[in-house]
Amino acid sequence: MAASSKVSPSDEELMDAYVDGDDAAFRLLFERYAPILLRLTRRHLRDDEIAQEIVQHTFFRLHGARNDFRRGSKLRPWVMTIAMNLVREHWRRQKRRKVTDLEVDTQAAPQADFMPIELRQRSALLHGALERLPNSQREVVELHWFQERPYAEVAEIVGTSEGAVRVRAHRAYTTLKQLLVSEIRGDE
Repeated sequence: MAASSKVSPSDEELMDAYVDGDDAAFRLLFERYAPILLRLTRRHLRDDEIAQEIVQHTFFRLHGARNDFRRGSKLRPWVMTIAMNLVREHWRRQKRRKVTDLEVDTQAAPQADFMPIELRQRSALLHGALERLPNSQREVVELHWFQERPYAEVAEIVGTSEGAVRVRAHRAYTTLKQLLVSEIRGDE
């Protein structure tokens, strides 16, 4: 049981080891971050296959930019920034191709069949309202509310000031409230 008393290396220590040539450190980083990044990208894309591709591309970019990692910096915001930039690139490509969002509405979560109808309806309302937010506000809500990241970290990930992130979040939550109230009143 001596192995269980070992302290796991921090993300930053693993990244430093990887930069120094330790491939096992990269595998551990992948094991730690792939599930987090997959949840993040799934929520933004609602397409499991594309989300998985973006997670893989995130690690390819991390590998390619490993020597650019500033030792002493936090790894999580850097990795999540890479992933969010890839999500943004995906949406820009989609807009250029003028692909409709109809697929998003037809793809249900695998567990959706097991959810009570009312919960599914509420979830659909919330997701519909989230989709109507501008991307800059949606990603702040995703990172702050769903991923439970502090505003300072969200600011680092999206590449803006903490104050700007707080403003985006406030506007997003206000808009979501208005959209949801409007939808609920319209359904009655």
